[in-house]
This record gives sequence, C-alpha cells and structure tokens, in this order.
Amino acid sequence: MIANSFSIRKGSAEDIPAVHRLICELAEFERAPHEVINTPQQMLADGFGSSPVYQMWVAEMNENIVGMAICYTRYSTWKGRMLYLEDIVVNDQYRNQCIGRSLFETCMQHSIDGNFAGMIWQVLDWNVDAIRFYNRFNADLDNGWINGKLMRQEIERYFSK
Repeated sequence: MIANSFSIRKGSAEDIPAVHRLICELAEFERAPHEVINTPQQMLADGFGSSPVYQMWVAEMNENIVGMAICYTRYSTWKGRMLYLEDIVVNDQYRNQCIGRSLFETCMQHSIDGNFAGMIWQVLDWNVDAIRFYNRFNADLDNGWINGKLMRQEIERYFSK
C-alpha cells in the first residue's frame, strides 16, 4: 500500500461521530462490542462541555478521520500527575502508515508539555501487535497488576442492599 499523507490535530466537537465509530471498531476488535455504552452525546458533554475530562487528537487523511487518541489526567500517589492514554485507534485500512506512532508521539509530547510525571495505558495481553508497538518505545509493560472495575449497575446494586 502506498502511504498517503495524514495530519494529526486536536480533536473538535465535530469529530465526535467519527471518533465514536472508531471506538466501536476497537470494541469489535477486542471482542466486546456489547461493552460500549458511551454515546456521541455523552462524549460531547464530557469532552467539550463546561468541565472537559479528556483531551482528544485525531488523524486525518483526505478529510476523513482515520485514527484517534484520547487521554486524561490520572493522579498517582507515588508519581503525581500522570497522563493516561485511554485509547489509541487507527482504522484497519490505514494501519502501517505511521499514524498510530504519530498519535502516540503527540500524546507523549502532551505529557511533556503538561509537565506530567509520565504516561500510562493498558494493553490486552493477547494483542501482540500492540505489545510490539509499545515495545518499540521501550515501554515498561507491567503484567504484575490485576485491573479492577465496578460499573454503575454493580455500585447501585451494592448500595440498594
């Protein structure tokens, strides 16, 4: 495939529908499409409302959004402010053109510019391509931690006892 030129820019409210489609693509790839309960409307409120909780960058090629990265501030009691990379997604047909690398580098630069102590993220243990990608940056991929979560339904169920 011949590489086309692309650009990385800060995401805007108008990009939300395309970004949401990429999120749904990622959920399909991760074998969990039923897990996506976020909506474009909620993303708009959360990212572009009065108190934005995330930053977003998009990769654009031929006036189409072909990739995205979403980050937010996480606080570590041991390290201080950390940039958390929630997701980085490049549409399947646009992979291997350095788009993912450019999005990742944009997030790394944001962590430097924002004076964060570092950047963290998660990767599924079976996603060999993603692990290989992160290893190119000499990332520390720590498999010693177990992720925990409680969804709203479980929290409400707990308090209704």
